[in-house]
Amino acid sequence: MADALLDARGLNCPMPILKAQRALRELAPGGALRVLATDPVSVEDFPDFCRSAGHELVESSQDGATYSFVIKRGA
Repeated sequence: MADALLDARGLNCPMPILKAQRALRELAPGGALRVLATDPVSVEDFPDFCRSAGHELVESSQDGATYSFVIKRGA
């Protein structure tokens, strides 16, 4: 379960990542953020972002044209 939700549907790269980065700053370490996105590039961007920023991509799924990512904030 996520502590916060970011609806980035309709936004194109790099906006979903930038908004997620900002939202993660608001969470305590270990907190979880669910991001909803429709940009197909986000499927590649979010794993790369998490790896480079020290966060954990806990879940990634797709429902129609909507991609869902759950990111656990790193230390």
